[in-house]
Amino acid sequence: MIITEQTIALLDQAETLAEWIESSESFQTYITTKRARLASDEARDVEREFLRMKEDYEYVQRFGKHHPDHDRIKKEMHLVKRRLDVQPEVAAFKKAERNLDKLLGEVSGLLAHSVSPKIKVPTGNPFFDEGGCSGGGSCGGGGGSCGCAV
Repeated sequence: MIITEQTIALLDQAETLAEWIESSESFQTYITTKRARLASDEARDVEREFLRMKEDYEYVQRFGKHHPDHDRIKKEMHLVKRRLDVQPEVAAFKKAERNLDKLLGEVSGLLAHSVSPKIKVPTGNPFFDEGGCSGGGSCGGGGGSCGCAV
């Protein structure tokens, strides 16, 4: 790639955009909740238990229902996963992570679709990521070039 003044200006603007995102409420909440999750003894204990149970679960899954502990491990895995999901610091972090992901997805979509409405942008939503316009709304006239049902 040949570096031009235009390329340097574009990179500077990208850095500015990154700084704006880092100063956003979504990013700040993400950082705060991440620190709280890492500092929480309870969260660390549940995460550690989850990882241990995950290893057992993956081992049992290799044998499927034929493994004698399959049903017990599967049930315990679901219980530990539920405890992890409702643990306050983990739940707050996951919510903040989804909000930041949504913001980044919207920014990515705006950038991509300002270049061309046909650019596909992963949205994190399989409904929009698979076959279609990725939420962009343009199917090239009569519908068909991107596989959308119009």
